[in-house]
Amino acid sequence: MPDELPRNGVTARETMEFAMVWVFVHAMRLLPRRWARAVGAGIGAVAFIGLGRLRRVGMQNLELAFPEKTAHERESILRLEYRNLGYLLAEFCKMPGYTAESASRFIRYEGLENYLAAREREKGVLVLTGHLGAWELSSFYHSLMGMPMGMVIRRLDNPLVDAFVNRVRCLHGNRVIHKDDFARGLISSMRAGETVGILMDTNMTPPQGLFVPFFGVEACTASGMARIAVRTGAAVVPGFLLWEEREGRYVLHFGKEVEVVDTGDAERDAVTNTAAFTAAIERYIRGYPEQWLWLHRRWKTRPAGEERIY
Repeated sequence: MPDELPRNGVTARETMEFAMVWVFVHAMRLLPRRWARAVGAGIGAVAFIGLGRLRRVGMQNLELAFPEKTAHERESILRLEYRNLGYLLAEFCKMPGYTAESASRFIRYEGLENYLAAREREKGVLVLTGHLGAWELSSFYHSLMGMPMGMVIRRLDNPLVDAFVNRVRCLHGNRVIHKDDFARGLISSMRAGETVGILMDTNMTPPQGLFVPFFGVEACTASGMARIAVRTGAAVVPGFLLWEEREGRYVLHFGKEVEVVDTGDAERDAVTNTAAFTAAIERYIRGYPEQWLWLHRRWKTRPAGEERIY
């Protein structure tokens, strides 16, 4: 077992889970990238059929987001999402072997000037992102190109797998900021003029979450990014690594900086800015609906008095 992995307080089950993950990842690393992606797509296809509960959640979410689409259209989107998740699994397994040169054969930037301009302000950059496209590969590629960043993540339940995954994420200078140290770590990073990516598209609960529209339905959304942006003056730039089918490669899109409203009313500004950030994420999802994580119960938390969705 690698020295950087935790050894104490680990159960036999966690050790077995880690062993299975380790074997799978290293087996996938032996395959050519094209074959690994094909295996990942196959796993995704099997998961679509076998994981009925998640499939039902995905169809519910798609019906909420795209009521104008037919059931067949929604199912097609969901099938492609499973394929995309399979691709992402393969890319994660292959990431330790990527170099700037090799990865640039199948990844290119678009809008990098938006990120660089925001960084030049030297007040820190908050990369607004979500579970869209190849989110694990995006920060990894950015670090390969000499621009490492911090990543706000939730600890995985298995500490061995958590350490293993974080080691891969941080091979080229990235660093992890855990959600239990979110505010302090983020403020420190912004004051140092650093870049931090935040996945801001998951369900939250009050008081950390505020209700803002997402595909026209109120969704409880993390407000921490909005509060930190106002407090530090950091730039907020959308960033998503998306698979472009016509090109047969990924494109790391950096959108134009999102304006942060600061009126002095902290709570109203938190709602306004959180809504603006969420709207930016929604625009990207609408452009690439087959690449978002529809399996997540995004609208689980409901405003007082509303019925449960799931």
